[in-house]
Amino acid sequence: MHDINLITQNPQKFKYYLEIRNEDPSIIDRLLEINSQRKELITKINNLRNQKNNISDKIARKQYSSEEERQLLVKDSNLLDREIKDLEPILSEVEQSMKNILLNIPNIVAEDVPVGKDSNDNQIIYTEEEGLTPNFDPLPHWEIAEKLNIIDFERGVKLSGSRFYIMKGKLAKLQRALINFFLDFHTQKHNYKELYLPFIVKGYCLEGAGQLPKFEDNLYKDLEDDMWLVPTAEVPLTNIYRDEILPADVLPLYYVAYTPCFRKEKIAAGRDVRGIKRGHQFDKVELYKFTLPENSDYELEKLVQDACDILRALKLSFRIVKLCSGDLGFSSAKTYDIEVWAAGCKEWLEVSSCSNVLDFQARRANIRFRRTPQSKPEYVHTLNGSGLALPRVVIAILENYQQKDGTIRIPEVLQPYTGFDQIEINWKY
Repeated sequence: MHDINLITQNPQKFKYYLEIRNEDPSIIDRLLEINSQRKELITKINNLRNQKNNISDKIARKQYSSEEERQLLVKDSNLLDREIKDLEPILSEVEQSMKNILLNIPNIVAEDVPVGKDSNDNQIIYTEEEGLTPNFDPLPHWEIAEKLNIIDFERGVKLSGSRFYIMKGKLAKLQRALINFFLDFHTQKHNYKELYLPFIVKGYCLEGAGQLPKFEDNLYKDLEDDMWLVPTAEVPLTNIYRDEILPADVLPLYYVAYTPCFRKEKIAAGRDVRGIKRGHQFDKVELYKFTLPENSDYELEKLVQDACDILRALKLSFRIVKLCSGDLGFSSAKTYDIEVWAAGCKEWLEVSSCSNVLDFQARRANIRFRRTPQSKPEYVHTLNGSGLALPRVVIAILENYQQKDGTIRIPEVLQPYTGFDQIEINWKY
């Protein structure tokens, strides 16, 4: 959430950020109008309180000439008190309106982000195509999965509805192996600390991470108990130091965590209807950093490479895409998407989105640090990225590691985790 003082100091700057994000900049005018009302009410209430305090002081010091004058002072005090009580709920309502607007204003846009309308204006900044490429025309994953009987789409839908499926046999174990491999890779090679997190959080955690109120319709929740299924591990990771002040010498903090992710995917009709590219439930290993403000740009570049190293280890071709302003996520000031090549469906599939959020989430969750014990607290910067997201890595393996005989070879680095080197028909029913 933004500092209202920064917006009032330079409203045109924030209007520009909204314009290049394809958002309505008039919300800033509305915010300034409400803030002006808030200030007027605060001034009026404070003046009334001062008057009431002066009267109370006179009464306490017996600065009156008669009982009649004392009664008049008491009457005036009661009138002031009533007026204050009438104004306080109005102020509370105005402050809530201002907070609601602030919570719906996206992050600023970093200076080096290309200005653009949508994904067509994103910039491909790096491509590494040294990964495995089949020397024949491979099948898309939904066809090879059906031939090998390793995904049951029909029974997944029977259990939970559209965009659910069941992984079977060796594919289920491959999925589990990938999660363990990702966690080990980042803890052992990149010095992230592993956390096992709750998969259900309170609403204020989603607000702190920037998911609420903007994306409420896309989340699974129980409003009665204020319990929300996590759409990403980013949400609990953001909030582990909520309302805390960290010493500067512990920064940066690197964390990695696995969670299932639950989202009400709003998908355009006819888009990604085949296979497992999009679902309401999927697994992801998340990377998260708390850093000093001056180091967050460097930490973003390092975060991207940490995620790419996984794809290099799996010998999969990938590319890095710098998102334009119109395609940035709500909380992000700068984002790189990492896309893996899927040879069967002949698509580049996003498997990671690495973002520098600056102090946007830290302000919402009140996460600060002190440079010295005597220093004024400052907001940390936070960064997040998938390291990596499933099931698209599974898709890439099924399609790029296909063999002409219809089996799937297991990447060498995964074989110690799976205990087998290929997937063939191994499930009869």
